[in-house]
Amino acid sequence: MSRNLSTAEVSRILAMKEARIRELVRAGLCRPVRHGHRYLFSFQDLVVLRVAQSLLARGVPGSRVRRALASLIEELPADRPLSGLRIYADGRQVTVCEGGTSWQPETGQTVLNFDVDELAGMVENIREARTRGGLDAGLPARAEFERALDLEDHDPKEACEAYGRALELDPELVDAYVNLGRIAHEAGDPQRAMRLYRQALERTPDDPIVHFNLALATEDARGAGAALVHYQRALALDENFADAHFNLAGLYEKLGRGADALRHYHACKKLSDS
Repeated sequence: MSRNLSTAEVSRILAMKEARIRELVRAGLCRPVRHGHRYLFSFQDLVVLRVAQSLLARGVPGSRVRRALASLIEELPADRPLSGLRIYADGRQVTVCEGGTSWQPETGQTVLNFDVDELAGMVENIREARTRGGLDAGLPARAEFERALDLEDHDPKEACEAYGRALELDPELVDAYVNLGRIAHEAGDPQRAMRLYRQALERTPDDPIVHFNLALATEDARGAGAALVHYQRALALDENFADAHFNLAGLYEKLGRGADALRHYHACKKLSDS
């Protein structure tokens, strides 16, 4: 299967929020290809995300999940067919079975059992709907969103218009608000960016990335003190958000809170080295 699943499609297949998928990618648990400002996921990426989702939900530490997935990825090269695979996790081992052969990437204590072919069927349904063009009410809005992504690098104005059309079709398309906010901020209008990020947060209040982006815009518009709460909220939602630790450390330095700054610099370094 080619590497052409969008974040939205992976979200639908795995019943996982898009913000959570981006969080797992940022944590290094999955490494899709980037195309401009979007990710493109292969079927192997989908399998890895499915395993990560199940292990983390059962309380396996992130560092141990990362080691298990690194081993799993080595066993799932891009040119290898994945049909017929089943993946288990039992005790301290993840076991991948194919016919009479099995192997065990390292992991923590949990129980997991899923058939890779089931995922393949769900992917095929998504692609058939995409080919038929519009069976899902959200597809026209998503098509405008994808068009806007392609336009961003060479025609930001037209990209904004496409994002606007996407929001007319689907006012709940959070990523369109986020991307419009980023474009506004990059164009030197942090106040407009703040308004757009707040519209996104009305629809997804627990997205650490949106809180982080709002912190960036707030810092430029209103100063370090005003941005503090938004960086803190991003970290409350995702304590492993290295960029938020780094930026928060810089803010604390500006505010003369050296001990707090040092604590967050240490947290950032620890995450970067892990």
